[in-house]
Amino acid sequence: MYLLTDTCIALAEMVIKKKNLRIPQSYAEAFDILGDSGVLDPEFAYSFAKIAGFRNFLAHDYETIDSGIICTKILAGLTDIRSYIRQIQESCNLK
Repeated sequence: MYLLTDTCIALAEMVIKKKNLRIPQSYAEAFDILGDSGVLDPEFAYSFAKIAGFRNFLAHDYETIDSGIICTKILAGLTDIRSYIRQIQESCNLK
């Protein structure tokens, strides 16, 4: 789960670099930048930016994780992750 969230952030940072966009000051801001620049739908980007907080939770509060709740949240969020990847592919002409 951590790797999935971290990979979404890394992908955002790579697209920002490729498109020569402003440098984010936080993981969440990377998604805001993609929304502001039209790479992602702005409303989606601002909502999806919560994945950065989830990544931080997984990285730093792992001893308090209820795996059942976390797995449920991940499964519910797979549609958003697929949408994120699709929007990146379309914006970067990767299809």
